[in-house]
Amino acid sequence: MITLSTLNKYKKEGRKFSCLTCYDAMFAKMMQNAEVDTILIGDSLGMVVQGHESTLPVTVEDMVYHTANVARSNKHALILADLPFMSYVTLEDTIANARKIMQAGAQVIKIEGGAELADKVAALTAAGAPICVHLGLTPQSVNVFGGYKVQGKTEDSAAKLMADVKAVVEAGAAIILLECVPAALAKQVTEAVNVPVIGIGAGADTDGQVLVMHDMLGVTHGRVARFVHDFLTDERNQKSEYAGSVEEVSELAERIINASTISVFGIGGSALAARHLSEEMLRLGLKSMCFTDLYSISSSASTYTNDDLLIFISRQ
Repeated sequence: MITLSTLNKYKKEGRKFSCLTCYDAMFAKMMQNAEVDTILIGDSLGMVVQGHESTLPVTVEDMVYHTANVARSNKHALILADLPFMSYVTLEDTIANARKIMQAGAQVIKIEGGAELADKVAALTAAGAPICVHLGLTPQSVNVFGGYKVQGKTEDSAAKLMADVKAVVEAGAAIILLECVPAALAKQVTEAVNVPVIGIGAGADTDGQVLVMHDMLGVTHGRVARFVHDFLTDERNQKSEYAGSVEEVSELAERIINASTISVFGIGGSALAARHLSEEMLRLGLKSMCFTDLYSISSSASTYTNDDLLIFISRQ
């Protein structure tokens, strides 16, 4: 099982670690099987799961629900979870909401901001909740930034980000996450602190890399960030798989509709299912016949043409 101690060991050894977002039990189990090092239950679920335009509508209850889903099915990865928009304005709210998400199964709480978070980081760490601080492009502040833009491009903004990082690390932050900052700046930050640094759109020199699971699988629409890489390409692309599935279903439906006759075969334990299917097809106005014994099947075999459709039901 991956712990904070594991990530700290990886950093000292110069070993990179992986991080993916996850929101449900099935993908959590798949990530366990793939030995993904860290999982982030991100408020990105507001966009990729709930269909919102931003992360702002996500609630603490949403985060608790999805965190519990993941925690029940993954016992390998270190689990990080976001405190959502406006859920950590006061220290009292921060502690209460962090408790709920930790009790749902999170092992690290992620919050967005800079040096102004130092008191909250210290309080939560003292209370037993390890903290990951998200800096750079912080999606919960998208309206302040005026859009999703690279941060830390100027000398002044880079200096401020570095100062913010040092302030929260001194306060006890266990992990730093940098989003959409210049690669050179991310490298400086990674080398300047003794805690693991995760990057997203921040170059290749951070200690770990995080991707939104849907981006990694190519399950995207609309504008896609430049740093996103689709790991399912060519024939393995998810979009083409869905399209192929739809095409196969459409071809089957057309074959059923245009068949001269439809013969449904089921013997023994499959007979009842065969009768039900044949009756449903008759109800829909299709020419269907049901055969439930070997004699009927063998005697009818020579009468079929390419315009007929044969359906065999086998009950396992």
